[in-house]
Amino acid sequence: MALTPRDSSKRRAQRNRTRLRKVAAGRPRLSVFRSSKNIYAQVIDDERGVTLAAASSLEGGENKQKGADKDAAARVGALVAQRAMEKGVKAVVFDRGGYLYHGRVKALADAAREAGLDF
Repeated sequence: MALTPRDSSKRRAQRNRTRLRKVAAGRPRLSVFRSSKNIYAQVIDDERGVTLAAASSLEGGENKQKGADKDAAARVGALVAQRAMEKGVKAVVFDRGGYLYHGRVKALADAAREAGLDF
């Protein structure tokens, strides 16, 4: 029986998370969700089951700049890193979900690294 694209994506994401749990136990997870119009990131403590920091491209002040491009992903990466550092989180493990480490996902990761997160 063939898998649907959604099922395949869920399998890829679960396979990635299983590997992350083995490699970096005890570290919070920087999880990325990428939609067609926005990008979201959150730092999750799986041991306690709480979200420590979150950011998305929907956020913005007066000049609400949302979007699904690499610039928006870089803004989200820097913002989630800043919020995580404020909570005392310096080292995370990067959970790309079922997405390839390419384009917007890579831009978010690079911006989070530049902002001070270690992964």
